[in-house]
Amino acid sequence: MLRTHTCGELRIDNVGEEVILTGWVAKIRDLGPMIFIDLRDRYGITQIRVDVNNFYRNAGSEIIISEMEAKDKKAAFLSKIGREYVLKVSGIVEERSSKNNDIPTGAIEIVVNLSPKSELNASGYAIKNGVHKYIQVLNPSKLPPFLIEDETDGGDDLRMKYRYLDLRRNPVRRNLELRHRVMRETRNYLDGHYFIEVETPVLIKSTPEGARDFVVPSRMNPGEFYALPQSPQTFKQLLMVSGFDKYYQIVKCFRDEDLRADRQPEFTQIDCELSFVTQEDILHTFEGLIHHLFQKVKGINLPKMPRMTYADAMRLYGSDKPDTRFGMQFVELNNLVKNKGFKVFDDAELIVGINAEGAANYTRKQLDELTDFVKRPQIGATGLVYARVNEDGSVKSSVDKFYSPEDLAEWARAFNAKPGDLLLVLAGGKDKTRKALNELRLEMGSRLGLRDKDTFSALWVVDFPLLEWDEETGRYHAMHHPFTSPKPEDLELIDDRPSDIRANAYDMVINGVEVGGGSIRIHDRRLQEQMFRLLGFSNDEAKAQFGFLMEAFEYGAPPHGGIAFGFDRLCSIFGGSDSIRDYIAFPKNNSGRDVMIDAPSPISDTQLDELHIRMRNITAPQGK
Repeated sequence: MLRTHTCGELRIDNVGEEVILTGWVAKIRDLGPMIFIDLRDRYGITQIRVDVNNFYRNAGSEIIISEMEAKDKKAAFLSKIGREYVLKVSGIVEERSSKNNDIPTGAIEIVVNLSPKSELNASGYAIKNGVHKYIQVLNPSKLPPFLIEDETDGGDDLRMKYRYLDLRRNPVRRNLELRHRVMRETRNYLDGHYFIEVETPVLIKSTPEGARDFVVPSRMNPGEFYALPQSPQTFKQLLMVSGFDKYYQIVKCFRDEDLRADRQPEFTQIDCELSFVTQEDILHTFEGLIHHLFQKVKGINLPKMPRMTYADAMRLYGSDKPDTRFGMQFVELNNLVKNKGFKVFDDAELIVGINAEGAANYTRKQLDELTDFVKRPQIGATGLVYARVNEDGSVKSSVDKFYSPEDLAEWARAFNAKPGDLLLVLAGGKDKTRKALNELRLEMGSRLGLRDKDTFSALWVVDFPLLEWDEETGRYHAMHHPFTSPKPEDLELIDDRPSDIRANAYDMVINGVEVGGGSIRIHDRRLQEQMFRLLGFSNDEAKAQFGFLMEAFEYGAPPHGGIAFGFDRLCSIFGGSDSIRDYIAFPKNNSGRDVMIDAPSPISDTQLDELHIRMRNITAPQGK
């Protein structure tokens, strides 16, 4: 190694030792005759102290000061060093007179002062009392386009373009170190439970279900395409047929879909499958995994995870991934508010609200902001009704002329409201209103400080619908995927009431984020064929897409099930971030572009000819 120690490990016990450090210049401070350099590497920062007046001419090209005749040795020194230069420093560890308690190495510094009486060794390095002392520039650096510090002046676009510089910053480095710990502990837990990690193909067959595939043209098979896997679903089921009863893989997956904070076109899953198990076995095993990760990575012991049915989640929270760090459950008011002359309520399919405890002091301006919030197009409510519970217990609402004080007191009782609470009510179609109230609930949770990133509330959501009807295509779609098994007790509904069938499926939700989901799979060919028919597949289509899987089911497929966790999402939850990009070394931007390497990009006509692809007239993105 070029170094004897890292920039994060020297302590007071090392005083007097001769050491060699390597790293990047984080800061240079000019304090009269002394210059101080903060040298940084992945492990930390160590202060270097230089008395430039004691530097002299050295025949070795490695030494920064090489001009004995220089009248201003400080200027000569500073002209040969800059921020982000890569240095090799040899010197003596000394105790700092002014200690920095904010960093682990803050009690010491490295002194590299050279005396004119020093001698040169055969390599040209200065020696004093048998100790080598020098500063060597391993590589200079251009001035970075933004400050490489915890609090930087670089915007998202600039830092994405120079991501290799952004990765030098402590917060980004710590995020990737956390990701590494989560990955290591995941493997430790699964290895300890006899899982075997198996790699599955990346070039696979495109399927019509789920999100849009990324496709890859085949040069050797003109006109045919591979797809990049959205998940290893069919392969892990085939591994169960093969007898590998406990499989896992920390695997890259790809989905060509619109991006947001918790989505990237390529992402990582903890993908698992087990044979000869029930739903209860899977919930127990993987609740254990999450408990293990929280304990090992965060030092937190999570309580046992409660379970909530999909129906209750939608009724009480308007979401299949409820944030249960706080209450504010939905209260339906149809029986209390209809037929009172208020047309908005009288005509509504559903009137439902939440109790924002302690928010009765909200001003009219704040209430108008909430009204504007729910009327945003992406939320879609037509308006907001509110009622304050005053200190004397009386209730004052925005629709007082339609409701008597006795009516409003009934509202307060329905919400279990107390003086100082604020009731917020929406009305409209059932699904749309619940969705809008869910967004309002989360907004109020944030405004009232109820969504603490250091508080963790996890639960299982179970009993999802197996199918959902798509008006646009006029057919059913699988709520999870077409290999999910129905609840055994609901199989009798498959011909007459398919929309009422519950799936043998489950999601894990932490702080309102779906971090994992899975199901017990279909392992019987006849039932799988029946499922394909429900989803609108003809026999030929099902055979063309999934014939290999159905054939495998005829060779002794065991009962099996599994789960996949969004690894990037788990890391962002552990790190207290809303964006998974912060935990990916080289992420894409919101347009799916890698602005650092400028991808995607056009390819040459020669490559297109080899792939037998003829390009239509396509307008390149701006700036291309």
